[in-house]
Amino acid sequence: MSAVESSRREMIAAAAAVGAASLLPAGAAVQQDLIRPFHVSFPDEALSDLRRRIAATRWPERETVTDPSQGVQLATMQKLARYWAAEHDWRKVEARLNALPMYMTEIDSLDIHFIHVRSKQKNALPMIVTHGWPGSVIEQLKIVGPLTDPTAHGASASDAFDLVIPSLPGYGFSGKPTAPGWQPPRIARAWAVLMHRLGYKAYVAQGGDWGNAVSETMALQQPPGLFGIHTNMAATVPPNISKALALNEPPPSDLTPEERKAWDQLDFFYKKGLGYAIEMNNRPQTLYGIVDSPIGLAAWMLDHDARSQEMIARVFDGKTEGLTRDDVLDNVTLYWLTNTAISSARLYWDTAQASSAGFFDTRGIKIPVAVSAFPDEIYTAPRSWSERAYPKLLHYAKLEKGGHFAAWEQPDVFCQEMRASFRSLRTTV
Repeated sequence: MSAVESSRREMIAAAAAVGAASLLPAGAAVQQDLIRPFHVSFPDEALSDLRRRIAATRWPERETVTDPSQGVQLATMQKLARYWAAEHDWRKVEARLNALPMYMTEIDSLDIHFIHVRSKQKNALPMIVTHGWPGSVIEQLKIVGPLTDPTAHGASASDAFDLVIPSLPGYGFSGKPTAPGWQPPRIARAWAVLMHRLGYKAYVAQGGDWGNAVSETMALQQPPGLFGIHTNMAATVPPNISKALALNEPPPSDLTPEERKAWDQLDFFYKKGLGYAIEMNNRPQTLYGIVDSPIGLAAWMLDHDARSQEMIARVFDGKTEGLTRDDVLDNVTLYWLTNTAISSARLYWDTAQASSAGFFDTRGIKIPVAVSAFPDEIYTAPRSWSERAYPKLLHYAKLEKGGHFAAWEQPDVFCQEMRASFRSLRTTV
């Protein structure tokens, strides 16, 4: 067993030994015997090992082009490495996480980690928020305060939320599946169990990336209590568009300018941006290098989509963006310390075995859906496609700034979108 994995298991075992009842919210309607508190504390040795490995990185030569078309550029990674080894402070991340109520519960024979913050407002709307890859619960930390305590952030008490923010199976502090089968439908059922276990009889769900797949699957399953969902990476691509893209056909001649932009974004992504997903769909276990090398892991995670990669490169050039250097490395370090590079990648393989449907293909959702379309997402879902994909479209907004990691990059806008999206549902929930 590696030092990283040993540290992870020791930390989880120690957290489980703490008395659960003393840390659960007072008066919470939960099944307390099934939920135990969780605390993060990695040993100094794990952080020393990380810095040693960064310093020992064997670098390749510089790319032969002057742009990122060959991948994450050498200069970006060397700046990242210098900052990571000398200035990044993981203990600050632990403190931020431990300042929030965190728990572990077993569902379907797997430990599920989650943050659970109840608002002080009496009529707060419960919402389960799901991250994606290469994300984690760190993506959502900036929205916790504004959504659970809106009056302290210039918003109305009537817009308050209770937040449940789980780590996907195989990600972060959740357990790692030891057999195939943890695809979005199974995760969606687990999330419904979690919300029931917490005592919520009515709630909504939110997600982007895999979080969208899980939230939309929950909407298809329609578990008791789920009244609506919000997505910041909507699956709205019509069947004829999906087919034409798959067959490398020209775009239909009747596309509106907004639809044509979405086509161009998807065409670029499918032709040039899917490298990471293809490998994880087909051969996730082969990625030993990103488990052994922190710089390899960081480069793999940065190369998710072109716009995010370009933004992060600007961050390490000293520019002010939606994310900071610490934001980026907080998330990468979480993957490193929990040794979840490959266990998280298996979600792609598991899903590919179960379905051949495109990630952005419409699913036939019948319950209310709200859409926030960010311009630098993999594709910006057009209003016309959203209206066709979601017959009960609650809310649609096309934002001016933001990309794949919406809650992380643009937390203020994201929180405004959550309030606007579900305001009309609150009277029925």
